[in-house]
Amino acid sequence: MARRPERKVPKANAMITAPQPEAVSAGAEVLRSGGTAVDAAIACAMTQGVVDPLMCGIGGFGMLHVYDPATQTGKVYEGFGGCPLESRPDMWKDIALGVTTDGFGFIVKDFINEAGAQSVTAPGLLRMLSKAHADHGKLSWSELFDPAISWAKDGWLMRPHVHTVFNQNERKYGRMNYGDKLGLTPDGRRIYLDEDGSYKSLGSTIRNPDLAATLEVLAREGAESFYTGSIASHIIEDVRSQGGILTAADLEQIAVEITRPLSFGYRGWRVDAPSPPGGGILVGQILRIAEQFDLASLGHNSTEYIRVLAEAMKIALRDKEQFIGDPKYSDNPVDRLLSDEYVRTCAQAIRSGEKANIERAKLAESRHTTHVSVVDARGMIATMTHTLGNPSGFIVKDTGFMLNGAMSTFDPMPGNPNSIVPGRRRYSSMAPSIIYDGNEPVLTLGAPGASWIGPAVAQVILNVLEWGMDIQEAISAPRMVSTSNAIDISNRIPMPVQKGLEQLGYEVRRSHLSYAFAAVHGITRFDGELRGGADPQRDGYAEGV
Repeated sequence: MARRPERKVPKANAMITAPQPEAVSAGAEVLRSGGTAVDAAIACAMTQGVVDPLMCGIGGFGMLHVYDPATQTGKVYEGFGGCPLESRPDMWKDIALGVTTDGFGFIVKDFINEAGAQSVTAPGLLRMLSKAHADHGKLSWSELFDPAISWAKDGWLMRPHVHTVFNQNERKYGRMNYGDKLGLTPDGRRIYLDEDGSYKSLGSTIRNPDLAATLEVLAREGAESFYTGSIASHIIEDVRSQGGILTAADLEQIAVEITRPLSFGYRGWRVDAPSPPGGGILVGQILRIAEQFDLASLGHNSTEYIRVLAEAMKIALRDKEQFIGDPKYSDNPVDRLLSDEYVRTCAQAIRSGEKANIERAKLAESRHTTHVSVVDARGMIATMTHTLGNPSGFIVKDTGFMLNGAMSTFDPMPGNPNSIVPGRRRYSSMAPSIIYDGNEPVLTLGAPGASWIGPAVAQVILNVLEWGMDIQEAISAPRMVSTSNAIDISNRIPMPVQKGLEQLGYEVRRSHLSYAFAAVHGITRFDGELRGGADPQRDGYAEGV
C-alpha cells in the first residue's frame, strides 16, 4: 500500500478566510498581534471596502454572527438601515418598469432606484462594527484601520474578479452596468477610470487617497463621526444637493439589533444561522427537508440527489417569499416551517414526484456582496456578510467611498411585502452560520450571492457533515441552485446528470462558470485542527496564524 506523505504544514492557532487577499492579510496581521476574531473581521472588512469597492464598503450594511467561548453563546449583530424617512410607497409607482430578468432587483425608469443619490438607504455597517468591537474587541479601534488606510494610500492591484465586475454586462438584465456607475461622479471617474474614460486594466494599481483620509477620521473619531459628526454632515449635504432624500435623522436613528441566532438540528449537529430579516430560515428549511432522505444512498450530485435538493430549495424559497420579512412587519412562523411535521410533509411531496412552483425569486437582492470568517486562538468566531446592496455609483464628494444603492431591492409598487415604507429594513439572504457538535463549534461559513446564498451554504454544510469532505473540497465541489422552476448547474456537473434531470421534465440551465452560485468561505475545527477554505470563483484564500 502506498504511503501518504507526512503533513508538515504547521497547525494553525487561528484562521481567516475571505474573497480578497489584501483583506485576508489585514485580518491575519491583527490575529498575529493578539486581536480577537471580531478585531480581525473589522480590519478585514475595512480593507474589503478599499479593494472591492463595488461589493462592499462603509456606505453599506451587514450581518455579523459572533460565538464567544467565554459564555459558549452566539449572537447576531444586524447592521441594516432602512428606506429613508422621506420615502413614500408610491414615489416611483408611475415609472416602475418591473423586475430585472434575473430577479436580482427592480427596474425604475432611468435607473434612479439603483444609481445616484435617490437610490441610497441608511448605511448601518459602521455602527454595527463599533458595537461589536465594544463588546468583543481587544485591540484599539484605530489600529484596525491601519491596513485599509495603507491599501488606499499605496494602492492595490486590479484583480480578476474585480475586473470582471467592472466590465460585466448588466444591461441584459435591466440594470445599469457597474462600470458605468463608477463614472457617475467626478471622483469616481478620477479614482477608477483611465483618463480616456476606459476601465482600469488587469494588474493596474488603484489608489484612493480620499478614502484613506476618511478612514483616518473614522479611526481617530470613531464610527459616530459617520452618523452624527463631520462625515455625516458631508454625506447629507452631498446627497441632498444631488436630489437624494436621505436625512440626518436617517443616519442618527440607525439602531444595531442584537438577536439570538435561529437554531435547528441536522443529524445530531446544531446549526445556528441568522433569524429574520437574515437568511437562516432558507438554510434551515433546505437542510431539514434534506435530512428526511438517505442522501448517501443517492450519490453525491447524482440526478436524484440534485432533484431532491432542487425541490427543497424551491419549497424554502417559496415559503420565505410568502411568510418571511422584517420582524417589525411580519409574524415569521419559523418554528412551523422547521417543524418535524412540516418538513416531513415537504419530503413526502418530493418523494411522490411533486414539483414546487416558483417562477422566479421575487424578493429582489443584489448578488454583489462579500464575506469574512474568522476563528481566533481563544476559540472566538466572527463570521460576517456585508454589502452595498447594489452599488449606487454615488461617491460622496471628496470622501472616496460609495454609498449603497439598496432602494433597488424594494418593490416600487405599493402594497407588497417588500414595498417601500419609511424605515423598513430589507429582507436579506445573508446567512453567516456556525455549526456545533454538542456545545463545540466545528464549522463556520457564509457567502455573498443574494438568493443563491442559502442553497450554496446548505450544500457546503451537507458536503462537510453528510459526505465528510474537507472544507476546501466541500467549497470547491460543483454546486447547483434552484431559485425558480429551472435548475441551474455548474459547468462541472456531468452531462449525464443534466440529461437525467431533463428526462424528468426539468429545465436545466448550465452555467458557463466552473465555480458558480455564491462564493462560500468557511473554516472547520475537527479534532482540534483548524482548516480554512475559499471559493475559487473569487480572488481570496484562507490563512492560518
